[in-house]
Amino acid sequence: MSENVVSVNDHNIDGWATNADGPVALRLKQNLLPVEESGIIFPPTYADIGYNIDTLSDGTRVATIDSVGSQANRLEPIFKSDSRNPEDWLVPQIEIVIRKEACGECDACRGAEGSKRARNNNCTQPREVTRSLLDLAHRAADAVVQSSPDLMKILGPAFQALQRGDAGPLCTIAPTSLVFGVWDSRGDTGEKRPRLVRSIIRAWDVEPLHAAAQFNSIWKLLDEGQQEALKKEAEAKEVKLSVKGLADAPGVFRQKVKVKNFVNDAPNPEARVLGGVLVRGSIEREVTVNLVALRGLRGTCEEETAAIRKYLLGLTLMAATADIEMFLREGCLLRYADDGDKWYQVPRRGEPKPISLGQDTVKNYATRAAEHFRSKWPEVFGSTWPKDAKEPVLKYKFDLNEAKKLLAKKTAEEEAPTE
Repeated sequence: MSENVVSVNDHNIDGWATNADGPVALRLKQNLLPVEESGIIFPPTYADIGYNIDTLSDGTRVATIDSVGSQANRLEPIFKSDSRNPEDWLVPQIEIVIRKEACGECDACRGAEGSKRARNNNCTQPREVTRSLLDLAHRAADAVVQSSPDLMKILGPAFQALQRGDAGPLCTIAPTSLVFGVWDSRGDTGEKRPRLVRSIIRAWDVEPLHAAAQFNSIWKLLDEGQQEALKKEAEAKEVKLSVKGLADAPGVFRQKVKVKNFVNDAPNPEARVLGGVLVRGSIEREVTVNLVALRGLRGTCEEETAAIRKYLLGLTLMAATADIEMFLREGCLLRYADDGDKWYQVPRRGEPKPISLGQDTVKNYATRAAEHFRSKWPEVFGSTWPKDAKEPVLKYKFDLNEAKKLLAKKTAEEEAPTE
């Protein structure tokens, strides 16, 4: 593989976005290291299976440390902006008001008695509980969006336009939905678009470990009368004292697993509490930018098509080059092993070529590419567009009645024919 590194500039990025004969992808492999010297880390735990560990034909065990979906959810929030000036936004800052709750500080809250609902109703300074569109797992196709009627007035037509082949409206309103992939499974179109950036973390040659713990309660401090009273009450309520923290309990076996705790009078490893994995090999993060999928997006004309692709590629490269924090979960704090990243552009044929992809170059490119769409935002968002710095975000309201309607509606997955 040639090591003549090409320093990427705006001209190169433009070519990736618009040249049909350009490279098919960009790729990066990062080596990661656990902060703890033991080499033990905790992968995500999935219902029914525990850790997602595959055994290859040579016996090597490979563990998923952070899935594609999880990585996307960690990357998308980098586009949140603290600025009150929309000129500083790279993407629209859309927030959905889920509900309002009592402030707990006003006179009405302090003097209120009864349920939490009563306090919420009487509060004179209720607080809004909001969720950013950039935090929603299914992005513009999320159930929360489907249950926000005013937001759906612009996103519904955007998905319809996408179905007709015009990515412009969705690119204007919710561009990260195209960057990280979207499926309108709960909507009317069922439109599905792949991710432009894909990232995953795997650990190679791992040894699963198990944990054990003992919870000691106040049980031994209670007298016989207190113990007997609690036993009777627990039997009457059909609840275990240990579940409520009132009795000692060992933590040796996983709850709600469909295997026996003991096999042949020995503890069953499949039922044991998981204790992380010992990584004997490497921990690798792979990032891929799909330029074929990018160039498959179009607008209403050649000029609009080029603008869409350049804007989305700018955002995609910002996500791909971001040094996100690697505190993935309790027991899994990682760091980057190398001082710099080695990117490669992958041609249709031949060997990948090394490139130097600087974060400053990418950010400046994305900022310029965003100007074309930023000029459209006030008209697209209409009355929701912030009038001044007091309302620095685009707010929409979640409607419980719309959510109830969604429960009765079949998704695209449910309507798909079975073989």
